[in-house]
Amino acid sequence: MLKSSLGGKKITQQSAHLAAADQSIQPRAIGRLKITSKARDGLSVIDTLHQSGALRALFPTGNGMSATIINTAGGITGGDRLDVAATAGANSHLTLTTQAAERAYRATGTSPGRLSTTLKVGANATLHWLPQELILFDGAHFDRRLRIDLEQDASLLMVEPIVFGRTAMGETLKSMQFLDQIYIRRDGAPIYIDGLSLKGDVSAQLAQPSMAAKAAAIASVLLVRSDAEAMLPKIRAMLPQTAGASLLAPDILSVRFVAIDSFLLRKHLIPTLDILRGAPLPPSWRL
Repeated sequence: MLKSSLGGKKITQQSAHLAAADQSIQPRAIGRLKITSKARDGLSVIDTLHQSGALRALFPTGNGMSATIINTAGGITGGDRLDVAATAGANSHLTLTTQAAERAYRATGTSPGRLSTTLKVGANATLHWLPQELILFDGAHFDRRLRIDLEQDASLLMVEPIVFGRTAMGETLKSMQFLDQIYIRRDGAPIYIDGLSLKGDVSAQLAQPSMAAKAAAIASVLLVRSDAEAMLPKIRAMLPQTAGASLLAPDILSVRFVAIDSFLLRKHLIPTLDILRGAPLPPSWRL
């Protein structure tokens, strides 16, 4: 037993070093998922599937090929790294959704949690990218990037909903960092670039009239399809005053939603997606 004050000091210093080391090597969630579809005998089927770590995919039965992405880690925090890659092969139809809302939790240290999604849509193929909400929590440090590459005659329906704290729980985002980037190309040329960078007291920033006028939920929808222009009047007629739709090109329709909370966001977002999709959303959206 060490009785000297010097020995006690050494033990205290060693304990501090061990605690710091434990924080730097705490377990991180790593996940990779790769899915490709192909056309066979008039149907869309799995071509390749690779999954590892915290990412998994389920394939419920239904029209076309549909995959439900699951993050077995239960959320994302600082240092986590998730990578999703999917390709709708030529003449095939691929729908991707998530089992539940993704959650970006409080992070420790300086490394952000990262989610990188790379999607490709082949010739005469259709991809529906329909993840459920991303819910951001106070203290989150999250970097999310979505890149989509389309062939000239490919079709796309994309949605990205974001919830800034659960208002029903009284949550506010007093200190957090969030970087979000969406980059879409067709035949190598950019057709849609979007981004969001928030840091600090995000709830106070969103409360400003020029930002979101206290809204805590937003969503971006993009339709790339030959009938996009024809869909515009129907979509505009069903939107609330806090949403808007416009054409970026005759075959590119963009819709934006702003809502006080996720309940009101879903109230208008789900019917819009059902119309644009031409079918109900995957079952996980209604669980």
